[in-house]
Amino acid sequence: MKRFAIVLAAGQGKRMKSKLYKVLHPVCGKPMVGHVVNTVQQVHCERSVVVVGHGAEAVRSYLQDTAEYVLQEQQLGTGHAVKQAKDLLGGEEGSTLVVCGDTPLVTPETLENLLNLHESSNAAVTVLTARTDNPKGYGRIIRGEDGNVLRIVEQKDCSPEEDAVTEFNTGTYCFDNKKLFAALEKVTNQNVQQEYYLTDCVSILKEAGETVLAYQTDDYAESIGVNDRLALSQAEGYMRERINRAHMLNGVTIIDPASTYIGADVTIGSDTVLYPGTVLKGNTVIGEDCVIGPDSDIEDSVIAQGVSVKHSVLSHAEVGARASVGPFAYLRPGAKLGEDVKVGDFVEVKNAVIDNGSKVSHLSYIGDAKVGKNVNIGCGAITVNYDGYNKSVTEIEDDAFIGSNVNLVAPVKVGKGAFVVAGSTITQSVPDNDLAIARTRQENKPGYAEEIRSRAIAKKNNKS
Repeated sequence: MKRFAIVLAAGQGKRMKSKLYKVLHPVCGKPMVGHVVNTVQQVHCERSVVVVGHGAEAVRSYLQDTAEYVLQEQQLGTGHAVKQAKDLLGGEEGSTLVVCGDTPLVTPETLENLLNLHESSNAAVTVLTARTDNPKGYGRIIRGEDGNVLRIVEQKDCSPEEDAVTEFNTGTYCFDNKKLFAALEKVTNQNVQQEYYLTDCVSILKEAGETVLAYQTDDYAESIGVNDRLALSQAEGYMRERINRAHMLNGVTIIDPASTYIGADVTIGSDTVLYPGTVLKGNTVIGEDCVIGPDSDIEDSVIAQGVSVKHSVLSHAEVGARASVGPFAYLRPGAKLGEDVKVGDFVEVKNAVIDNGSKVSHLSYIGDAKVGKNVNIGCGAITVNYDGYNKSVTEIEDDAFIGSNVNLVAPVKVGKGAFVVAGSTITQSVPDNDLAIARTRQENKPGYAEEIRSRAIAKKNNKS
């Protein structure tokens, strides 16, 4: 049987009080609507239609070709929103999921179970439900003696007995596709809000003698719809706990999960240890047997096995096997470290390749550079890559030695096995195995330090 999905993402989200469109607010680094679209793709929906309204272009820009789109120009209710997909899906045979774009915590496992129950029972509609001791604000699920759904009653319309029901409607449904669009033709806006409600389809199908079922998730968190910053924080907390738990079950040690942030799209190998204060974002990939943290921020970076990163920031960087980064290092976009490389304290690397076995141990800036194998770059050495208008490249070939406090004024090349003496400012290329020294000869003036001090004291006294 074919499967389809309609994702409702047209609401403005005024309660977010934000310039950012509601469904684009991130939960663990990924916009909510991205979580939902990825989830429906995992249950093998052949077509996914996103209903957009406010912020339509921003949603399309983010999701791109992962979905089809229809526009709900006026927000006239959930039933009206789903009806906008009729031209795309109205003639299809199969099952259609309807999911809100602000419910990022619903899981593929739950949707698969919902679909399986729906399809095996030949139901017209199956409602995803959950339970909570305080279902305030939710529509209650009223079941018959056979366990099937009789009706969904909104809280304002509940009798005392119905109000005591703890099972509620999450707003996620599975419909027989053709019966869905047939029922939508009968939905009216004869209510206080003058809106077309999708829940009315349940009643319409029930009154027509169709089978209406409910599948209850055991995880209340899956029901959370994010309408304000409080709910966003709550969803973030549940998602972080879920992500951390999955990584720990896959063999990752997280010393303090409460102080560790891992984005939804991060991959981590087994036997890696994450220390407190670790933040992993974007499409970061970390290999096995790494030690990350404490207090390290890594975004959209690829880290091979056996790497150590301490108290450092990495953005769009690549780190080879067994490399050591930090403490207090900064790898900026384009930084590529080979195997067994050491980048130490207060070293910044930008748009530079540092090949296997090389060391930049402390207090250096390496930008727009190509550094070969087994190179030693001393304390305080920098590549002078910018003249105020253009960036130029520094090349340092294999086995070269760069002394402390050296300035390499690009464009410049230091040859294989060359030696640059500490304190030099290099403006010309250094051939292979040459020694380069570029500093003035030292001159000592006997007793002159005392004269300088005397002058300074006299100047100070004159001012007072």
